[in-house]
Amino acid sequence: MIELQSTHVHREIHEQPDVLARLLQAECDATEGLAAEMKRRDIQYVVVAARGTSDNAGRYAQYLLGSVNRLYVGLATPSLFTIYNAPPNFGPHALVLGISQSGKSPDIVSVVSEAKRQGALTAAITNFSESDLAQSAEFVIDLHAGEEKAVAATKTYTAELGAIALLSSCLSGDRRQRAALEAIPGQIRQALAMHSTLDRIAERYRYMQQCVTIGRGYNYATAFELALKLKEMTYTVVEPYSSADFLHGPLAVIAQGFPVIVIAPSGTMLPEMKSFMGTAKERGAELIVISDDDEALALGRVALPLPAGVPEWLSPLCAIVPGQLLAMHLANARDLDPDQPRALHKVTETR
Repeated sequence: MIELQSTHVHREIHEQPDVLARLLQAECDATEGLAAEMKRRDIQYVVVAARGTSDNAGRYAQYLLGSVNRLYVGLATPSLFTIYNAPPNFGPHALVLGISQSGKSPDIVSVVSEAKRQGALTAAITNFSESDLAQSAEFVIDLHAGEEKAVAATKTYTAELGAIALLSSCLSGDRRQRAALEAIPGQIRQALAMHSTLDRIAERYRYMQQCVTIGRGYNYATAFELALKLKEMTYTVVEPYSSADFLHGPLAVIAQGFPVIVIAPSGTMLPEMKSFMGTAKERGAELIVISDDDEALALGRVALPLPAGVPEWLSPLCAIVPGQLLAMHLANARDLDPDQPRALHKVTETR
């Protein structure tokens, strides 16, 4: 085992509260400007172009901008632009939003550039304000995350979620929404402090070869991002699902002791998630539960508590934290380098 505190990923996970506080302070004016332009142009739907971790942030945008701001949000199909050379027509009421940590991937840049050529409103969320993606967009929200050296994205993911939440609050003009968002850095700090014993929990799953992650609603994105972190850092075969989709067939994979990681914070979706956990437990699943609800946590063989008082729409920013820590500690338990997973590079350029 290595000393985890000396790793980039450990440092970057623990930088997340400061990164989010910096983002919320520095990008308020830019995001207000984008929101004002969206209203002026009567934007009715959003197309998100992203890959990997940023694609998971796009899934969060689908739920947040859909539920709070009543915008239809879809994910782009970049190969239509770069390989088939058959880009769809966006129309005058579209916002095309590119999300990329590096801002370098040619396929994401191509989607935003074509949207701009067509006259659609374009924006970028990126950690590099001088990147190709930023240059191709009319509006830019800078993540202010600083250099991210670990291959597995952590602080840039929560910063992307924070940028999307900031845009939602600017569009709504709801002061309570903004106040809740400004409390999030402190609540993430609480989440980090709550999981100092995850190294011992990770030992239990040292030889786990496969599992599933389950989320629904806002935390559908969390299920995908947690699965990705476990794949990247621990090489475990992990499949993400919504609880509803899992019941339509994949439930058959559950056997006695099969690990199921469930993200179930308080909110509208909690009763649905509790019902799912009861079904999975009846079939012998070993539940690892990420929640702030005592009854939900009690259903798990392993309980990973979350801070109380986080609104459901912001819960993905906190709910991913124990998942990031679990992936890091599990990699360490397997004598793997969590900073440099095999075969991966920090920037992947696809077309």
